[in-house]
Amino acid sequence: MSQEFKTLFQKSNISYTDYIRTTENRHRVAVASMWERLKSRGFIYRGHYEGWYSISDEMFVSEDQVKEVTMANGQMQKIFVESGHPVEWMTEENYMFRLSEFEKPLIDWLNKKVIHPEVFEPLVRQFVTSGLPDLSVSRHRSRIPWGIPVPGDESQTIYVWLDALTNYLTVGGYPSVGHQWPVDCHVVGKDILRFHAIYWPAFLIAAGLEPPRRILCHSHWTMQKEKMSKSKGNVVDPFDRLEKYSVDGLRYYLLKDGVPHSDGNYSDDRAIECINSDIVNTFCNLLSRCSAKAVNPDQVFPKFDARAFEELARPEEKTIMESLYQLPDVVDEHYRNFSANRALDAVMSQLYRANAFVQRCKPWELVKSPVHREAINCVLHVALENVRVSAIALIPAIPSLSHKVLDRLGSSRQERTWRHMTLGNDRNNRLGEDHGPLFPRIK
Repeated sequence: MSQEFKTLFQKSNISYTDYIRTTENRHRVAVASMWERLKSRGFIYRGHYEGWYSISDEMFVSEDQVKEVTMANGQMQKIFVESGHPVEWMTEENYMFRLSEFEKPLIDWLNKKVIHPEVFEPLVRQFVTSGLPDLSVSRHRSRIPWGIPVPGDESQTIYVWLDALTNYLTVGGYPSVGHQWPVDCHVVGKDILRFHAIYWPAFLIAAGLEPPRRILCHSHWTMQKEKMSKSKGNVVDPFDRLEKYSVDGLRYYLLKDGVPHSDGNYSDDRAIECINSDIVNTFCNLLSRCSAKAVNPDQVFPKFDARAFEELARPEEKTIMESLYQLPDVVDEHYRNFSANRALDAVMSQLYRANAFVQRCKPWELVKSPVHREAINCVLHVALENVRVSAIALIPAIPSLSHKVLDRLGSSRQERTWRHMTLGNDRNNRLGEDHGPLFPRIK
């Protein structure tokens, strides 16, 4: 299974600096060190614990998080309300973490606006202020024989979430001197926000370490507005969709429709519509329109002619270039706020304006007469410059296609940084080699 994830990352053009499994020895060392640190600082003690436990969720839950339902076989069963998984009553002598002492430190941390989107913050705050009970941080070895044993007590296994969460420290080099910490941002699903926004910062504060500076909490993809489930068969094979839509196509659709603050409803019809409308019809079509030899026989990217643009542009079109050079700041803000969908919307909105300008000016008509050479070059520049700036803005989302577009524009690899978006093209460039359509229409 681990190799499947690695293969998926590679095929999806997703790189990473480290890939960790919690079975690695470096992680066992980090977990043992974290445990000893918490214990030596007085935050772990041996105690008696009893309560409802969800095996599937690997957590104890309070009485108000449990309800009784009638199962398919007619039997009554207690379940965890949030997940729907069965719970059972557990009575054990475990090691406990003094979570009850961390209401104020956690509130102080939450007040720094660390959780994004903010819609998820009130739920965490409510849980913290409702009274935090001490947390069981070990299980008897007979119940969880595969976990990391408690240092000095082989009869107990360290709680799976204390074990798992410590992996963030492990990849930073903890407990070695000079290890990298704190983390700038954790990216987590909404179903595990509690562990990352309550237990984890409490563990870190107790250990004398800084909690995460930000947590990006994302929602889920549904299918036909239902939670994806293997038993229902409403799942999506990412490998199949990468083949069908291409790497950049699938990345674009998921980033465009997958907003963090609410669940997204996956739809193949919508994916095809989104990819064809934005990538094919808007982005690539603008490039092909103004790089085709019928319109651009000299295969050039002309420099900007302010006088020609002033004469050619209508009043509502005169701000096209101004808004283009404002685009980097707009897109940068959206990316920094984890709103990739808004960044893509901003780029497409700019490209719509450029396409409309080309459509009105009709360079394929102007090219028929040599007297319109200045007007043609003006249209070509406006179109190609919009494509160039947009391609750089889209590199985080669709890197492969963006670089192909920039190759076609004759843009060097050194001129594709964020800084180059606002420098403008002040010289007549030769276009790059034409390799045909850069992105075929999805059918």
